[in-house]
Amino acid sequence: MSPQHLMRLSRLTKKTTQQIKQIYQSLDYNGLGQIYCDEGGDEFWEDRRGPCQKMGIAIAKALKIRLPPQGRSLYVGAGVPEIPPLFMEHLELNRTVCPYNLREPEVHILNKARGEIDLLFFCGSAESATGQFDHLWIVSVLNDPEEFPNLSVLFSYGRADPLVFDTSAFSTERKAGIQLFSNCMAKLTQPGWLTTSVEELPWVEHWCKSHQRSYYIEETTYPTALVGDPVCFIRIE
Repeated sequence: MSPQHLMRLSRLTKKTTQQIKQIYQSLDYNGLGQIYCDEGGDEFWEDRRGPCQKMGIAIAKALKIRLPPQGRSLYVGAGVPEIPPLFMEHLELNRTVCPYNLREPEVHILNKARGEIDLLFFCGSAESATGQFDHLWIVSVLNDPEEFPNLSVLFSYGRADPLVFDTSAFSTERKAGIQLFSNCMAKLTQPGWLTTSVEELPWVEHWCKSHQRSYYIEETTYPTALVGDPVCFIRIE
């Protein structure tokens, strides 16, 4: 298939792009600023809201030509950056999307801004989702400095101080991360698609090796707007 044909297939409809634009315009950025930032939340979102929409649409286009219609996707830790791919799946591929987020205030803001679109964000762990999914989205979750502070400083950012690093807390977080990833991967059908950040590839490789699953990591990556972690697509065989 030629690059030109793929480009045509990946285009989003005018309705989808309008809906994405509308929800970004409807979000309570004052409330989001208090959730994401200790201070300077207004300036943060003034700077990031445009890139969130633009970079999210680029990822949505890439997903559109990979995912089959009428499937099911599980989103772990879905928030503002995930709006474009979620809306693309729901509106263009008629897929069932189940986005989970641990932050109740953010879930409330997202659900309020979605208007009449039948796409509901859930507050809680994605581990509680029921059924099987042919696509799992887990981006910048296992290296989240809020949920996994010791994992993030060691694996993702390389800033761990050997004199004060809490190895006990790290061990606890590592077990929790392995369990979270394993519980979510157990819901993924094989073959299936996994969208994750490059920083989280060690978790993927560990799971696939321990479960004797082959996988293919696509070379092309896509930048994200908030933390800059490049996103990649993985085919789990």
